[in-house]
Amino acid sequence: MGRFLMGRVLLAVPTLLGVSLVVFVTVKLIPGDPVTALLGPSASAASRAELTARLGLDAPLPEQYVRWLGHALTGDLGVSIARQVPVVDVLGAALGNTVILALAAFVPVVVGGALLGAAGAAFPGRWPGRLCDGLATLAISAPQYAVALLLVAFVAVGTGALPPGGMYDAADPGGPGDLALHLVLPATAAALVPMGLTARMFRTAMAGLLDGEMVEHLRARGLPERVVLRHAAHNAAPALLTIGGLQLAYLVEGVVFVETIFSWPGLGQLLFTALSQRDLPVIQGGVLVVAVAFVGINLLVDAAHGLIDPRVRR
Repeated sequence: MGRFLMGRVLLAVPTLLGVSLVVFVTVKLIPGDPVTALLGPSASAASRAELTARLGLDAPLPEQYVRWLGHALTGDLGVSIARQVPVVDVLGAALGNTVILALAAFVPVVVGGALLGAAGAAFPGRWPGRLCDGLATLAISAPQYAVALLLVAFVAVGTGALPPGGMYDAADPGGPGDLALHLVLPATAAALVPMGLTARMFRTAMAGLLDGEMVEHLRARGLPERVVLRHAAHNAAPALLTIGGLQLAYLVEGVVFVETIFSWPGLGQLLFTALSQRDLPVIQGGVLVVAVAFVGINLLVDAAHGLIDPRVRR
């Protein structure tokens, strides 16, 4: 197991280096000038040259990348142009809020995806299975931003049953109950697509097991169908772990539209605002944090998969 984990960690190192290079180059291609954003368009040439040198923007791009990567490895992601505070402080609070939303959406992704997938595999060609397959397909096909707008228009504004945005009530912020109410709509909008994907992939894994020799032997022994399904679900659990880990990583990086529509103060809304302000240090730091989180979650999933399934370690 130790060799397996070490191999995964060593594989993650060049992946993260490649990700950092792509992030650095991509952000450099974004239109906008941080010097102009700091000094304004009417600044003198001398002031612009002085600030450019102080920020290190006059150095060649390879040198800028090495310097930025060295600072990033020590936890220094620079200073926000718009807020004039360390980028790490800005990202810390936003990342925490994104994790809250991602975990709230992850519960229906796993539970709903597993139930829909298992029912689709257990009742193939019958109306319960077709209904579950149809719901999974509908969840995948529904555009995330369109679902979010419909929830705001018809549930939040139309009925007033749930708040249309934010993380807490602006007039009277409450505790966990207030947070839970504000989580319902954004978590629902964020969960639909990954729940549908989880259902389809888990259905495939379950269907393969139900058509296999193991299930034939269990049925030949006269075991009840519910016991057979429980054994099949147990053997399909590693597939659910892999699928769930991928969807959790997707949720962390893919809730930009949801956070923007529901005014959720997470990484998505922060990056959207930073793009409009041409706050390049925040954009670089935010995209890098999301990429590192994606790689880290997949590394943890590989480790967990190796623990429960010896075939993976071999």
